[in-house]
Amino acid sequence: MTRGGLWGIALLGLIGCGGRAAQAGAGANQGPAPAPQALQDGHALFRRGEWEKANAVFRRVAFEVAPGDSQAVEAQYFQAECQYQLGQRVEAAHQFRRVADESPASRWAPLALLRAGDANADLWNKPVLDPSYGQAAIATWQELIGRYPESSAAARAQIRIRRITEQLAEKQYLNAMFYARRKFYDSAILYFKELVALYPQSRRVPDALIRLVEIYRVVDYQEELKETCEHLRRFYPAARGLEESCPAAATGSR
Repeated sequence: MTRGGLWGIALLGLIGCGGRAAQAGAGANQGPAPAPQALQDGHALFRRGEWEKANAVFRRVAFEVAPGDSQAVEAQYFQAECQYQLGQRVEAAHQFRRVADESPASRWAPLALLRAGDANADLWNKPVLDPSYGQAAIATWQELIGRYPESSAAARAQIRIRRITEQLAEKQYLNAMFYARRKFYDSAILYFKELVALYPQSRRVPDALIRLVEIYRVVDYQEELKETCEHLRRFYPAARGLEESCPAAATGSR
């Protein structure tokens, strides 16, 4: 039996049997549809939200068309989109990366990197969780910006990076507060200072600096207290709690 015939039978099993397979246009006696038509069928299934069936069609096209062919790349990309929609985020991230790495000159490569980052970001949706997936998302989007700086996907990646960076900064802030509340001041200082250094554009930076001032006053680190208050007044004059934490007279008296 030819490879096309084998895929015709396999597709029946993946899409369904009996009447459902006939509705999907994949009858065993007819053999597989030509790649352009099969792609159209896959897109139609995808638009209807029949992602498992669409994934089977795209997988067949990717297998039958020569590697590197534009139709094969498109089919591989939409395999990843089907996996994403089915909640298979790890598999989707891997497939998106495969498209970008194996077909870097294709029109799908920038979008594939964007979506690979999205899949990783979705795996890290709460600041309290391990940030590895969030960091992987940022690294992927930064790679996209470096490789395809003029693409619309790169512009969208910039926005996504800012969002995930805020989540990472929030996690750092929560970690620091955990130690501060338990009076483990050395650890709290370390986390707050890392937040300021790693995420200087985050909205949490002024809050972290205010918390540092409070800790420095408790542990009597006068030089650090003075320097941090001066930094706050210079760069974050509207920070909440600034006047209470860094009174002008007290700041200027030392």
